Amino acid sequence: MAKEKKGVRLEHISKIYKDPKTGKDFYAVKDANIVIEPGSFVTLLGPSGCGKTTTLRMIAGFESPDEGEIYLGDEAINALTPNKRDTAMVFQSYALLPHYNIFDNVAYGLRLRKMPADVIKQKVTDILGLVGLEGMENRMTNQLSGGQQQRVALARALVIEPGVLLFDEPLSNLDAKLRVSMRTEIRRIQQEAGITAVYVTHDQSEAMAISDQVIIMNGGIVEQISTPQEAYYYPNNKFVADFIGEANFLKGKVSAQDTVEVEKTEIKCATGSMDIGAECNVVLRPEGATLSDSGELKGIVKYSCFMGAYQDYHVAVGDALVKIQEYNPKNKKIYNVGDEVFLNFENNTLYAL
Repeated sequence: MAKEKKGVRLEHISKIYKDPKTGKDFYAVKDANIVIEPGSFVTLLGPSGCGKTTTLRMIAGFESPDEGEIYLGDEAINALTPNKRDTAMVFQSYALLPHYNIFDNVAYGLRLRKMPADVIKQKVTDILGLVGLEGMENRMTNQLSGGQQQRVALARALVIEPGVLLFDEPLSNLDAKLRVSMRTEIRRIQQEAGITAVYVTHDQSEAMAISDQVIIMNGGIVEQISTPQEAYYYPNNKFVADFIGEANFLKGKVSAQDTVEVEKTEIKCATGSMDIGAECNVVLRPEGATLSDSGELKGIVKYSCFMGAYQDYHVAVGDALVKIQEYNPKNKKIYNVGDEVFLNFENNTLYAL
């Protein structure tokens, strides 16, 4: 679909705002270095106020960086206005024209470019087929569901064939079930169009489901750029581990290469380049351990609840309360509150920070 797959490069990008309460300057984004490969789907992920939307708006041209340079392909674009950049934005509010039907909404950008009517008709017809709205050209936007409105907004952005497609939390106005189906559709359409996509969300599961890479931000700082799997299994720090999915942290001390002592128990655990004797946090995902009557690390069950697909436990291990999810519990022993249990770990499920 896209005329050319373009990548995005941010070199030492910073954005400084003034705090209206204190009058002091602060970094909304600080020294961000990001490379987005052509044709990839990359998500800016983090809590509110982390700088992800500001970063997206700087790529789009709605904000200007105070430091650094942004490149679209090989072109430096800091000085270009939004309409001069080879990008298109899908907004959180959809921003559809209420007095136009679907066809005219999608055709709007092409008409601004003064394309011939027959070319416009063909392009709009093709793109409506891609987003699943074929045959609905004459329907008014106020007659559409939220999911259909989102598809119109996506078609309007795609039809101008931008080098990069930008998404500003596009699914936040939809209900939970529709969000899941629409994120799958957005990913399908992006792959079929072969376009570079930069997507902003605070929803970890959404980012994990659709991204080639996630850019995790906190307080204006880029904490990690990696695949979703790498961020989940090998987080750079405690913030990333805690933000991506659910994590338990067991305090330990490195006793040997790839071995950590937790509650006087030696546990095999990837320790990287940590020194012997160094204190660390051992990251344990809730699905990364099973309970049994004997094993590696002793604990006491404080909470036990059947959740259908899994049994949900909270287990006291020393001073830590560890969350464990044992999947397919039908044929497993169910432990009750007060039971003494042992945690056993799957290979490569523990990671020391």
